[in-house]
Amino acid sequence: MLIDELPEVITAQHISDYLGISRGKVYTLFQIKPDAGGIPCFAVGTSKRVEKKDFVAWIEARKGEKAERVS
Repeated sequence: MLIDELPEVITAQHISDYLGISRGKVYTLFQIKPDAGGIPCFAVGTSKRVEKKDFVAWIEARKGEKAERVS
């Protein structure tokens, strides 16, 4: 799956499929505050959703953290 194929508002299942991790791990990342490395999300009833632009920014931030550790 390519990032361009994701809808503008994505689910835990989309993230799970894209990253190749379990949905449980995605929900764990939802519970962590974004400034501490969690995925920023919002609630729709009892479901969680993520704007694609926020997910892309989250991925880029993780890449940046890795680059800082390697340098």
